[in-house]
Amino acid sequence: DVYKALEGMAYSLQNNPDPVLEAKCDEWIDKFAAAQEENGYLNTAFTLAENDDRWTRMDAHEMYCAGHMIEAGVAYYNVTGKRKLLDVCVKMADHMMSVFGPGKRDWVPGHEEIELALVKLYQATGDKKYLEFSEWLLDERGHGLGGNGVPLQRWNDAYHQDDKPVREMSEIAGHAVRAMYLYCGMADVAAYTRDQGYIDALGRLWDDVVLRNMYLTGGIGQSRSNEGFTEDYDLPNLSAYCETCASVGMVYWNWRMNQFTGDSKFADVMERSMYNGALAGISLDGSVFFYVNPLESLGTHHRKPWYGTACCPSQICRFLPSIGNYIYGISDGAIWVNLYMGNKADVKVGGKEVTLTQETKYPWEGAVALKVGVKGSLKTQIRLRIPGWCDNYTLSVNGEAFEAPIDKGYAVIDRKWKEGDVVTLDLAMPVKVVAADPRVKEDVGKRAIQRGPLVYCVEEADNKEGFDGLRIAEDAKFDTVFKSDKLGGIVDITAHVGDRTLDYIPYYSWDNREAGKMKVWVPLVGE
Repeated sequence: DVYKALEGMAYSLQNNPDPVLEAKCDEWIDKFAAAQEENGYLNTAFTLAENDDRWTRMDAHEMYCAGHMIEAGVAYYNVTGKRKLLDVCVKMADHMMSVFGPGKRDWVPGHEEIELALVKLYQATGDKKYLEFSEWLLDERGHGLGGNGVPLQRWNDAYHQDDKPVREMSEIAGHAVRAMYLYCGMADVAAYTRDQGYIDALGRLWDDVVLRNMYLTGGIGQSRSNEGFTEDYDLPNLSAYCETCASVGMVYWNWRMNQFTGDSKFADVMERSMYNGALAGISLDGSVFFYVNPLESLGTHHRKPWYGTACCPSQICRFLPSIGNYIYGISDGAIWVNLYMGNKADVKVGGKEVTLTQETKYPWEGAVALKVGVKGSLKTQIRLRIPGWCDNYTLSVNGEAFEAPIDKGYAVIDRKWKEGDVVTLDLAMPVKVVAADPRVKEDVGKRAIQRGPLVYCVEEADNKEGFDGLRIAEDAKFDTVFKSDKLGGIVDITAHVGDRTLDYIPYYSWDNREAGKMKVWVPLVGE
């Protein structure tokens, strides 16, 4: 968790350079380096225990912690150019490879993370052995290794995604966060190796997750008992687990899938999880956190400043300042605009430096202006994602309407760009009444509402009279008003149903006022 916090600090420095914060990072890194053993091993719980049981228990989180250290080390190196922690990471990775690998010991990490981290280490160092070690670890799964023969004390192989080889996987199972990190590692390796077995498995798994096991909020993992999955279409609202870390994991995985497929459906899910399932994990003032994100509450579920298992606060800490990394994608001959938010970014396309500036009030309004800055001219495509929730939009270049062909959900503008060119995209954002798949028994006879990328909910604080009797209608009329003084500034939605009104707020903003009931799915009139 301290590595995850450091990673977040690195991304914060990228956005807002701060010598005091950087000095604190260096202080921490000095401590990490001092704790490393001569052979490269670094895990202070085992070092302090002074025993010989290291690398004997698959669920002891040794590689998991090493993976988060590597992610932090790479992030800090990329932002500052300082190698001290990166060198520590290289030494630890080399130590692991001296113990495990072809012709050495078999091993299945109980909590995935090292796999994706090793690919980042490969990207930072250019040393392909780290990519190959990641692939080897992935291919160790599903062969009955079970942690080198050490019996599992609590969970079965499916809990750790170790019940079948990764190329044979087709259904998500077990612990949700572990699964997300596994799929991230598979996507990272597949992006380099183009292993068709990995690619096919990822496609099957994505269909299973998104079409049969994902909540409207982009949250996943419905069961508290295993922090994971039960059966398809089992999506209870009150008891929904939807761990914050799993929603962030959905962002990480879907971003990777989008990067190597160029398909906007993955960016759609990334955005859904980002704005709803993940953002709900932190209060508006940034001081308290949700570990669990249900879609209904009786008024007793609240954020806390800390948890004994502290993964979610540190996950949010590293995720929020990294969001800028997901706005754009760059490929040969194209700039991909995946997310809409105010920003300024410097990218390199076709050997030329390009400055992109977005101006928008998204997600409250659908108008986006993208200004291009480039010396001379640049022939390239700009691909703008048309979100899956958007049915109507207009597009113009330098004030003139433009009819762009659509490719995998992107509007493609292929032209020679010059300094000061402006693309304007206006996405229609009506309120939509949403029905669940009829196989989701919990939501039969209920409806939710969504506007733009945001899922909304009703909270007792706004609907004090007869909350349990609230009903929505398919043909309800909606008023939308931006209220700057409510919940940090939101578009407030009022639904008119007969002689009753319902006041809706964005799901991410619930439980920031007095305690009270909440629900995303509201029964229909007559139910």
